[in-house]
Amino acid sequence: MTPAASTGVLPYTSTARFSGETPEYRAARDHLLAAERDLRATTERVAAMRRALPLGGRVPEDYVFEEGRADLSDTASVRQVKLSELFRDGLNTLVVYSFMYGPKAKQPCVMCTSILDSLNGASPHVSQRVNLAVVAKSPIARIREFARGRRWNNLRLLSSALNTYNRDYHGEAADESQLPSLNVFVRRGADIHHTYNTELLFAPTAPGEDARHVDAIWPLWNLFDLTPDGRGTDWYPKLSY
Repeated sequence: MTPAASTGVLPYTSTARFSGETPEYRAARDHLLAAERDLRATTERVAAMRRALPLGGRVPEDYVFEEGRADLSDTASVRQVKLSELFRDGLNTLVVYSFMYGPKAKQPCVMCTSILDSLNGASPHVSQRVNLAVVAKSPIARIREFARGRRWNNLRLLSSALNTYNRDYHGEAADESQLPSLNVFVRRGADIHHTYNTELLFAPTAPGEDARHVDAIWPLWNLFDLTPDGRGTDWYPKLSY
């Protein structure tokens, strides 16, 4: 008698069956299904731990960014906006992605661009629950010129050229090179606190291991992970194909 039979616990399987599948395939798929169930439980447990984090530090200043009009075709209008003004009424969470596009860069980060291509489409949905902004160190006119070519019409694009936000929140290294980073802030009354950063980028990794610190918001690689060839080792996104 098998352990499952003796305990009355059925093997973890689904009710789905597919044309031509073999018993070997079904056995292997059910084994994977159990692993996927465990991964789901771990993902939910980690998300709960993340939500349970105590408040981080109060932001040291009400950073002033530069922003253009929502209409990307308007190339002249620029205004200043404070970090506190990125919070809309009733929405007390702010997610800020640090886009690797510094004033010395010949072109934006290809990886960040891939992420933001996806976020641009998701932004109308995201903005129903949280505030979302993208910050880069380049002048606002340069950021918006690139955004027009990508048709990023849903992203709130800000320049941190005139403040220290990137340095303070690990979107910039000491040598002024730019880093991909995602930060979360919350508003509590009149105060704004930091709550989360994708710190896996700064944690130790094994030889050859990628930090994958922003993979959770990057559909591209997660889609490839569902395929037999996986992510591969020699393919990366490009700015154009």
